[in-house]
Amino acid sequence: MASGKHSIFLFCYILCFTLTNFALNFRPVLAQKPVFACDVSGNPGLNNFSFCDASLDVKTRVDDLVNRLTLQEKIGFLVDGSKGVSRLGIPNYEWWSEALHGVSNTGPGTKFASPIPSATSFPQVLLTGATFNESLFKSIGKVVSTEARAMYNVGLAGLTFWSPNVNIFRDPRWGRGQETPGEDPVLSSKYGAAYVRGLQQRDDGDKDKLKVGACCKHYTAYDVDNWKGIQRYTFNAVVTQQDLDDTYQPPFKSCVIDGNVASVMCSYNQVNGKPTCGDPDLLAGVIRGQWKLNGYISSDCDSLKEMFNSQKYTKTPEETAALAIKSGLDLNCGSFLSDHTQAAIDGGLLNETDVNKAISNNFAMLMRLGFFDGDPSKQLYGNLGPKDVCTSENQEFAREVAQQGIVLLKNTKGSLPLSPTAIKSLAVIGPNANVTKTMIGNYEGVPCKYTTPLQGLTASVATVYQPGCADISCGTAQVDEAKKVAAAADAVVLIMGSDQSIETESKDRVDITLPGQQSILVSAVANVSKGPVILVIMSGGGMDVQFAKDDPKVTSILWVGFPGEAGGAAIADVIFGNYNPSMLSFSHKFWKNMFGKVN
Repeated sequence: MASGKHSIFLFCYILCFTLTNFALNFRPVLAQKPVFACDVSGNPGLNNFSFCDASLDVKTRVDDLVNRLTLQEKIGFLVDGSKGVSRLGIPNYEWWSEALHGVSNTGPGTKFASPIPSATSFPQVLLTGATFNESLFKSIGKVVSTEARAMYNVGLAGLTFWSPNVNIFRDPRWGRGQETPGEDPVLSSKYGAAYVRGLQQRDDGDKDKLKVGACCKHYTAYDVDNWKGIQRYTFNAVVTQQDLDDTYQPPFKSCVIDGNVASVMCSYNQVNGKPTCGDPDLLAGVIRGQWKLNGYISSDCDSLKEMFNSQKYTKTPEETAALAIKSGLDLNCGSFLSDHTQAAIDGGLLNETDVNKAISNNFAMLMRLGFFDGDPSKQLYGNLGPKDVCTSENQEFAREVAQQGIVLLKNTKGSLPLSPTAIKSLAVIGPNANVTKTMIGNYEGVPCKYTTPLQGLTASVATVYQPGCADISCGTAQVDEAKKVAAAADAVVLIMGSDQSIETESKDRVDITLPGQQSILVSAVANVSKGPVILVIMSGGGMDVQFAKDDPKVTSILWVGFPGEAGGAAIADVIFGNYNPSMLSFSHKFWKNMFGKVN
């Protein structure tokens, strides 16, 4: 047996070892510093550089900075992963962040971690577009930019966000249609300009400076990703000038002229035989010439590589680099310009003045964002932080947006709204009835929290849940199990539709019918139900539900898009009458094209 002295020593050793392990494994993650230039606290000599003097005009500061750079240093600022210059107090900067319907970690410029592990996730854009509420579009942008600035201040995000997507959703089979406001050029124009203003406009009214930098994409006539072997990387959109002017261009024009957007991103595809990122008429001629863009033009990611490798538009990569820059491109998402610009200059295809012009547009944008103004904590939004992200107000707002966007496609007398006192049992059936991530669509972040449809409905009445399908593809519907719970319930809610395995970037649909045996499940359940049957379609794009519209046993139909983190609560609000979507009459043509005939 150990002596008392040894026992005390052993106890202290074990205690110290345990506490040390606890400290090492559970130490808090400290907030990082945001990335910014002109940190005079670490290098007082930077005060002597005009580009660090925030009292000077942007052009003077930009010219001073460009004149101090070597050619190789300049080339490093042509790509999204821009290489800093330590001798001038300029750090690396990643341009690529996303904020399509909330701050997203899709791009490398943003990540979720302590002290901000999540952000408010609003409905996917197509549902937001269905609100037809221009002031709402701006309000969403304002919330998103506040959360984005808060994340920037703790080193988790950049200042430039490549959103919104204002492409025209002309074909409902397009997998990325969910990211857009829809097929109407007027609505898309209103949405784009309002969302951009919400993201960019500062609370102090300074029009020369920006809260964050937005980007309208993908310019232009871009609405195919991967359909029966047709790839976006090589697709040539043959468009008449009238269709270009009346349909595809208005949202971008509105972004630039009405929204004063910081950036426009050119697309992968060609338009009438010319790659959009290498067409001087579209870039220098229209965006910067006619519309007077006060910002920079970026390529889609690796689009220059695709222009050379897949489209084979030029004979050498140096020719591609020269064509893009001379056409008006300022920033390359990818490494193509950093790899080939020097060779283009050496070969006489390009000169340093062309590079100066491009990086000047990029630097001017960062100046307007305060990147070269020193410590962000001393700037207008320097007090934003974790307390400003996922606030109760922001989460409730996400619920309100979903409420306003939900569309009532059919409602038989005596169906909706359901009475929570009259309905004693509710059968909730379908592969999208208890989903989480499906609700936020693509280009998503990490939501503050989820309220699934099942959770939202269960909060109002007693529910019995049956998925009805093993997954969204619904290869074999579980009809018997679903019929059993439906027959015993006072009412039935069927939540069907799609998810990112059906429609998303790089995945276009072949048809617009409900996947697999979902329609069989709907009809079978409706046939045995004794009360109201509400069909809820959760999808990124339109679904052909004519069979349900014609079925008298299906008493109501709702389209809820991908309704965001609070989607389940919003769906329940509509079904139980806490919010009334009414019948959509003022955009009958839009919904007829999306879903077939509507009541």
